[in-house]
Amino acid sequence: MPGNQSQPAGALSSAAGAPPVVFFDGVCGLCNRFIDFLMATDAGRVLRYASLQGETAAARLSVEDRDRLATLVYADEAGLHRRSDAVIRILHRLGGVWRPVSWLLRAIPPPVRDAGYRLVAGTRYRIFGRRETCRLPTPEERGRLLP
Repeated sequence: MPGNQSQPAGALSSAAGAPPVVFFDGVCGLCNRFIDFLMATDAGRVLRYASLQGETAAARLSVEDRDRLATLVYADEAGLHRRSDAVIRILHRLGGVWRPVSWLLRAIPPPVRDAGYRLVAGTRYRIFGRRETCRLPTPEERGRLLP
């Protein structure tokens, strides 16, 4: 997908054959709700999840990506994707009804999409709250929620 929020596959992207990973702000209420939605919707259990504050992010992402807690990062076989590009690629990966939704979102010019993304990201703590600590995996989530 064209746009400046994605980068080509490289050392920090998902390794060949490795499952794609959604990196999120582990203390953000909205982010955790999005991860809950993804876990419930990902019927094939393909996606893995890691907080930007965790060990997996420290090993796989740049300091800049880890410090930008207002930016969702998605690592797949094509590379790293951020903000609205990450959301679109994740929805496309889910398939089903979410694939056409991803196509509709992709039709919106990236600067407009990312302006909307930044608006939500800037108010997410006030609206959805902030946790004191990152989420811990439930027994059902183990193996999908990375350290």
